[in-house]
Amino acid sequence: MNITEQDKAFMREAIRLASESVKQGGGPFGAVVVKDGKIVAGSSNRVTLDNDPTAHAEVNAIRKACRVLGTFDLSGCTLYTSCEPCPMCLGAIYWAHIDRIYYGNTRKDARDIEFADDFIYDEMGKPLAERTVPIIPMLRDEAQESFRLWTEKADKTEY
Repeated sequence: MNITEQDKAFMREAIRLASESVKQGGGPFGAVVVKDGKIVAGSSNRVTLDNDPTAHAEVNAIRKACRVLGTFDLSGCTLYTSCEPCPMCLGAIYWAHIDRIYYGNTRKDARDIEFADDFIYDEMGKPLAERTVPIIPMLRDEAQESFRLWTEKADKTEY
């Protein structure tokens, strides 16, 4: 993969956001979403600032980009993030249909400063009954109603 000077500039902005976040009391992570050679949105980690465990830099940047572009589909966009995405962020990136991810720090680098996501990757590979947090199925027959309604809805917006 050929990395351009423009790619480096976008990554440097993600890194700048990460460093600025630390100075403001947030986590050391930053991300920008780019489309057509321009930054659409950027954000940092705000978990502790917002008391929101989902407020990772990548998720925040995706949310902002979706608002700016008026869509939930970020096809044609690239994400530059100061660290390899955690499982939650990776899921959000895939759901947003982002085309490409560039990252700075690795999962190991994050683990070395006590941001360890490996346990989540490990948990996902275990059968439900063996996971740390109990995952208990119930009322499936009743829950199927919303799926039936979705299946029958002629004017739904697929995503």
